[in-house]
Amino acid sequence: MKVLWITAAVVALDQLTKFWVKTRFYLGESIDIIGDVLKLTYIENPGMAFGIRFAGPWFLTVFSTIASVVLFVFLYRMRHEGLAGRIALSLILGGAIGNLIDRFLYGRVVDFIDIGIGTTRWPVFNLADSGVTVGMILLIAIMIFEKEHKEDESSGLEMKNKELPESEERDIWQTPES
Repeated sequence: MKVLWITAAVVALDQLTKFWVKTRFYLGESIDIIGDVLKLTYIENPGMAFGIRFAGPWFLTVFSTIASVVLFVFLYRMRHEGLAGRIALSLILGGAIGNLIDRFLYGRVVDFIDIGIGTTRWPVFNLADSGVTVGMILLIAIMIFEKEHKEDESSGLEMKNKELPESEERDIWQTPES
């Protein structure tokens, strides 16, 4: 289960960056990093990803806890599977735990990465969200690649026509001319 180091790294980097933002910025403060394209904007998100509000904060906390436990169990069960899939799940688990810590500590998630051009902006996010997103993209790519790989393998197999042995049952269906 060496991939849990990836989970730990995602959680640590996520929490360190969130702590840095919370101690250096006031809520709503924004500074340009790369012109208007990349900003650091400190917000606190009480909802789900991208600010979607669904149910209350306790529901999200319980859901995130259950999802993290399920991911950990699934990761443990996959410990002998391919490395890429385990890395993807460990990134997702790290992101889930990082945001879960925020929900326990603050009741909302700290977001600060602000990308866009002018007034066209992506919803503000954090490193935990990035871990989940990269992990999901990797999982989808693995599933697509494995499906194509299996289809290629199956189409390359030649079916051999095996001659069946003569039997009395076959003989009764043959005409005298054959």
